[in-house]
Amino acid sequence: MNTQTPTLDFSHLHNPTFLRACMRQATDYTPVWLMRQAGRYLPEYCATRARAGSFMGLATNRDFATEVTLQPLERYPLDAAILFSDILTVPDAMGLELSFAQGEGPRFAHPVRDEAAVAKLEVPDMDKLRYVFDAVSSIRSALTQADGRGKVPLIGFSGSPWTLACYMVEGKGSDDYRMVKTMLYSRPDLMHRMLTVNADAVAAYLNAQIDAGAQAVMIFDSWGGVLADGAFQTFSLAYTKRVLRQLKRHGTDGRVVPRIVFTKGGGLWLKDMAPLDCDVLGLDWTVNLGAARALVGGSENTSGKALQGNIDPNVLFAPPAQIDAEVARVLHSFGTPYQGSGSGPTHIFNLGHGISQYTPPEHVAALVQSVHQHSRALRKAN
Repeated sequence: MNTQTPTLDFSHLHNPTFLRACMRQATDYTPVWLMRQAGRYLPEYCATRARAGSFMGLATNRDFATEVTLQPLERYPLDAAILFSDILTVPDAMGLELSFAQGEGPRFAHPVRDEAAVAKLEVPDMDKLRYVFDAVSSIRSALTQADGRGKVPLIGFSGSPWTLACYMVEGKGSDDYRMVKTMLYSRPDLMHRMLTVNADAVAAYLNAQIDAGAQAVMIFDSWGGVLADGAFQTFSLAYTKRVLRQLKRHGTDGRVVPRIVFTKGGGLWLKDMAPLDCDVLGLDWTVNLGAARALVGGSENTSGKALQGNIDPNVLFAPPAQIDAEVARVLHSFGTPYQGSGSGPTHIFNLGHGISQYTPPEHVAALVQSVHQHSRALRKAN
């Protein structure tokens, strides 16, 4: 791994606001992007998915994945793109055979539920995931403007080792996590073995995305919050740390690649997450941003985490006037971001989880406009 100091020069982008905020640098306004921003709430996405024939047909085709990644950017002035893919591509490459039935969530043909199945697990050949890395390169190329600079940065991502394990053991989504927690409590040795393989696979996967052109990477610990205190630190946080230890600090161009960690339901453990070797902590809607800032945001020219989040996705079903009021509330709960020439507490606006497929597209437009307008006014007022 190259240990050179990554550069914080963002001149390669027309809009580096998101990356600056990730690195706790001052910005003119609060950047905004949305988890699952390329998705079923957009009619153009549904049309492309219909052409692809299936979700996997969409996700595994470079051109389709590029097309749907760009669709929300064509509609809205978002400050970042996020790779269109799925968090379960890694276990699929391990041989678990991922599929999506119409109207249902993901399902594995070969769940991992006994000692023999765990023993077979190994870090997959990254060539099996070449379609993902080809999509990253294609999206970066599509985002490049005529002058050679990128429109906005591209975020790559993966599920966390624990979240992947939940799906791998349950075989699908779960309401009670009975099977995965049974393994965790009755055979912790098997769970640790699985999580070790998952962590090393996630690190290799994210590093390959970085090499392909991802300009930030995010770890989705979607199910960390279902764990008990103590179990979270042992079976989720420890393996997120293992991933982060192995990640490349910069891309092939020598520029810094920020790392984001999002744990849904993880607000109770912010103190435990503060030492993580990442730049940004994502928060769900149950967390007060001001309290989180005081706990982990640091101060001027001291270490700390940028914060990402955290409006309730269901706010987007309210009329635009209420959306505007809730946006203002979230921005004011964080307070005025750092405005100096060094580093300090910064905020990236996002949802507290993924956008619903039933969200009216025009309400997303209202949200993005409100974030940009209110956050500029907030800076001017201070």
